[in-house]
Amino acid sequence: MRLQRYLARAGIAARRKAEDLIRAGRVTVNGTIATIGQVVDPSKDAIAVDGAAVHAPSLTTWIVMNKPSGVLTTRDDPAGRPTVFEIVEDTPGLTYVGRLDYLTEGVLLLTTDGDAAHKLTHPSREVERTYVATVRGDAPGAAREALRGVELEDGLVTALEATATPIGGGRWELELTIGEGRNREVRRMCEALGLEVQRLVRTAFGPVRLGALAAGEARALTKKELDLIAVLTR
Repeated sequence: MRLQRYLARAGIAARRKAEDLIRAGRVTVNGTIATIGQVVDPSKDAIAVDGAAVHAPSLTTWIVMNKPSGVLTTRDDPAGRPTVFEIVEDTPGLTYVGRLDYLTEGVLLLTTDGDAAHKLTHPSREVERTYVATVRGDAPGAAREALRGVELEDGLVTALEATATPIGGGRWELELTIGEGRNREVRRMCEALGLEVQRLVRTAFGPVRLGALAAGEARALTKKELDLIAVLTR
């Protein structure tokens, strides 16, 4: 793996700061000053920072959190707002797999496997995400339009599946499945379709579903989920 990724996974520093350490000549591999982008084999290479040996966890962590509303998908917030990393037990190299915005709830995957995280979120993989939006407006019409495609400022978005279910009081549950994860994509789709979003929950990301996981809780992925993710990230 790339040296900067290994340092991040070992909890030495985030990738960009790890690159700064390498540029400063503070990192060695087998006693030789390292270079940016250098590939290392942790099972064979002796890696050190300022002369101190570095050891990263050998096992990959995969968990799913039911992210609550009002929590940021980031490691630190200058304004002091709560973040997802305050909810789970932090692990060196742990990163999120695709952001959820501040108010959006539901399935958020976290892993120490940065390469797999990148593959799962890359548009070319078309990994399906399912959202349920509580909305006001013409949800049945919006569902039909979503299946035909909605033009946003960054291009056309077409739902793979879309259904609208009345829940009373003039409100609807609009369930949308999409194959990509642009910034605030579902909220922007709803806005473009003339809907008022009152709540938005991601109920599935790839093979991982929310199920009965309570808000603010997390669990390890099952073997079946891990096997399916391994297929998606080959």
